Amino acid sequence: MAMKTTRKANYPQWYQEVVSEADMAENSVSPGCMVMKAWGYGLWERIQRVLDEKIKETGHENYYFPMFIPLSFFQKEADHVEGFAKEMAVVTHSRLVNEDGKLKPASPLEEPLIVRPTSETIIADSFAKWVNSYRDLPILLNQWANVVRWEMRPRLFLRTREFLWQEGHTVHASMKEAEAETVKMLEVYRDFSENALAMPVLVGRKPEHEKFPGAIDTYCIEAMMQDGKALQAGTSHFLGQNFAKSANIKFTNQNNEPEFAYTTSWGVSTRLIGGTIMCHADDNGMVVPPHVAPYQIVFVPVIKKNDDSEKIFDYIAKIQTQLKTQTAFGEKLRTKIDTRDKPSVDKVWEWIRKGAPVVCEIGLRDIENDGIMVKERIFFGTPEGKKIMKTEEFIANIGKRLEELQKLMFKKAKQRLENNIRTDITTPEEFAAYFAQSNEWIEDGKQGKVAFVRGKWCGDPLSEEILKSMKITIRCIPFDQSGTKGKCLLTGKDATLDVIYARSY
Repeated sequence: MAMKTTRKANYPQWYQEVVSEADMAENSVSPGCMVMKAWGYGLWERIQRVLDEKIKETGHENYYFPMFIPLSFFQKEADHVEGFAKEMAVVTHSRLVNEDGKLKPASPLEEPLIVRPTSETIIADSFAKWVNSYRDLPILLNQWANVVRWEMRPRLFLRTREFLWQEGHTVHASMKEAEAETVKMLEVYRDFSENALAMPVLVGRKPEHEKFPGAIDTYCIEAMMQDGKALQAGTSHFLGQNFAKSANIKFTNQNNEPEFAYTTSWGVSTRLIGGTIMCHADDNGMVVPPHVAPYQIVFVPVIKKNDDSEKIFDYIAKIQTQLKTQTAFGEKLRTKIDTRDKPSVDKVWEWIRKGAPVVCEIGLRDIENDGIMVKERIFFGTPEGKKIMKTEEFIANIGKRLEELQKLMFKKAKQRLENNIRTDITTPEEFAAYFAQSNEWIEDGKQGKVAFVRGKWCGDPLSEEILKSMKITIRCIPFDQSGTKGKCLLTGKDATLDVIYARSY
């Protein structure tokens, strides 16, 4: 019962079918927006919970700011407004009136309000009120919120006009401290992506033309999807004094002198769910990393005609109670009994489609043998993907097994990444020939047709036009520079800077 479309046949269509068949989200009647359904939103809740704890461990506290931002706030920072102008949704009136049966806007606002595309400007305004002395610094805050950007080519989870995200904002007394904060939070994202989502990433700095509008430096984590394209999974921005000067965030330093503060911002969004899908799902549907699965273990009662259904449900409930004493990833196990009045085979397939890490089938025969039919999602369809276990053994070992499955998912994705970073392309001609090919699904453990290229870049502005014409981007300038000399893969000029080239989402 594989899905209609395979990764190899049509990767973009396959992605849409995974989202649909896993019942994660659907397109809304509100154009460009999505309805996140229980399984998709449950995954976001897990992402939020795990990441929120990591953020708080670094000393940040959660705040909430208005979603409506005065237009004048954006006009204070020229690069910022230029970068977001085409995506802004604007509120110009405060109410509607009924004229001849038609609703029309009334009561124009004195100043238009921007529906939050990002919060640097409005948070900077509060920072300006809160900061007076070096003793007030640093301020470390985080916000979980919704954001609106008028996306012209929406795609579920990857690009929608409204999406959910986390955005951190901090203000500091020194450049050194702010820069350290930017890199520290990038490391939090790397750790979360790799250890919670089992999604390996490359870390580095964005080139000048790819920076966040108004930032001095933008750092990022970049993941490789199963078709070799890149996904920007998170960014962290060193804003210097740009926003401090536009919002007048000043403090009196230890020498009793006035000085502008230094700020940072950093964020991830529901795009992480899209990345998790494209990193791990297969031709049978979604595969969810156990660490962030809404339910890690799903029990499906197998009830045949004339079976004592109450006995089966009681047996499963007893197992579920015993599992409350077990943990995985330092947390209690999350389990569910599927009590719906549907054939068990249909329910099993639905949970396979959703990507539940472990699905357990239990019927009267299993009870008589004190056993459980255990199906592990990442091995589904293989001989090792299905096994019968004694109940006591299952209860004692399932927490550890979930952690092992998480590591296996990461290992598989890490191998794909490592196998598909080409370093042997050294001339513009080789580079052009390589990217003249189209991206295709990469078979596990193999080198794909097109993926990432690690090569030289001279930084010449002319090279940006070459990138646009080829529809290629520089994903990042890796921190681990080789320091060797070579030829720019775009212009052929001498270059020493290593960068990652790829097509992207």
